[in-house]
Amino acid sequence: MTTFRWYVVGLLVLFGAYVALEYYKPKPLDWTPTLSSKDKIPYGTYALFDVLPQVLGSDSVASVRLPIFNQLLGGDEPELDASRPANVTFKNDSADHANDLAAARLEASQLPLTSERATYLFVNQEFTSSSLETDVLLRFLHAGNNVFIAAENIYGRGTTLADSLGFELVEADTTLTTHLRRRSRLKAATDSVRLHFLAAPAGTAPVAVTLPTSAAGYRVQLNSHAPHRGATLAADAQGRPVLVRLDVGQGHLYVCAVPLALGNYWLLKPRQGEFALAALSQLPTGRAVWWDEYQKQGRAGEQTLLRVVMAHPALKTAYYLLLLAAVLFVFVEARRRQRIIPTLRPLPNTTLLFTRTVADLYRQARGGHQQIAEKKVGLFLDYLRTRFQEPSPDLGDEAFRERLSQKAGLPRPRIDELVRMVNFARTAPAMTDRELLILSRAIHAFKRESH
Repeated sequence: MTTFRWYVVGLLVLFGAYVALEYYKPKPLDWTPTLSSKDKIPYGTYALFDVLPQVLGSDSVASVRLPIFNQLLGGDEPELDASRPANVTFKNDSADHANDLAAARLEASQLPLTSERATYLFVNQEFTSSSLETDVLLRFLHAGNNVFIAAENIYGRGTTLADSLGFELVEADTTLTTHLRRRSRLKAATDSVRLHFLAAPAGTAPVAVTLPTSAAGYRVQLNSHAPHRGATLAADAQGRPVLVRLDVGQGHLYVCAVPLALGNYWLLKPRQGEFALAALSQLPTGRAVWWDEYQKQGRAGEQTLLRVVMAHPALKTAYYLLLLAAVLFVFVEARRRQRIIPTLRPLPNTTLLFTRTVADLYRQARGGHQQIAEKKVGLFLDYLRTRFQEPSPDLGDEAFRERLSQKAGLPRPRIDELVRMVNFARTAPAMTDRELLILSRAIHAFKRESH
């Protein structure tokens, strides 16, 4: 038995050591490119959002959790073809959609902008906007505001912002030219990209950083057939733009094709962090700043419990284990592992039956009812003592019978008749079955009707 205990202690110690090792071991880094201001992972933007007030010189930096239409116009975007079934095709669908879109654009153009002087920042891997939101953004720019978009792709429902302004984001061609195809230089040429700013404030050197192709793999390509006003602010070694400024009316649109360069990992590095700071320093200072989080986190009220559980690996694993345990319980542990417990009826009260049996034996053994009558009379007198506080009931006393009639609430003739039967039972030499039954019923009726 002692040896077995040592085995148990050893197993418990090993189990505790395993739990401690799993708890204290370093957690692997999450390289998911969320670019969210709440994430401190390498490709979150917690550090960038924290330094925005200093870089942009503004005390009004707000995280926005609303769509573009709601943020700029203060209302909900109208839904097009809301009443049309999605599984039915009509011949005039295109014309109806165009009419609905034109009506929605006219309605949106009549709404005033919520602010005339602000900077709207979008740092996402993919930037999306509907046709109405594109119109609102262009109107926002024409009013003299600034929009900064850092993304690798720009999508939209209908006409996108890139289509309206004549640019697109394309993946960089990393194919090496013939004179660079040497084995000794192949790895260095394909693993990193050198980005530099084309202009710098007087007295300072232009900013130049080296980033891996995984973080700087896209470029801004301007449509040669569309007129553009603005400037290329940063480019790669081949002169392909990675950050441009487009002048739209009185405002400016800044398009950055390397959003991962603005993440925590590169911002906190001494050399590579200069790119993000230099890119944001191109924006005007002293204005209200809106940092968009809607396209990454959704609205502020959409954080359901299940969404929180699925966002953390430990909670997600525990949730699936709980579901698996519930299924196993239903199919295995839910069945009964013992026989059905029979219902036991409570034991009946046999006092009355026992009394009747004893009375029958007593009657059969004695062969007469005189002694039973005497017993009943004696119990009746005892009842009068305890119930009506009569210490020595005298059945022959007129005053006693009058007092008993008042206490019992029964008429005097009833009392006289009962007393007569009791006196007969006490003085008669013998009693028949009928006389004993009459006496017993009279006493029982007196007890039941007296109050």
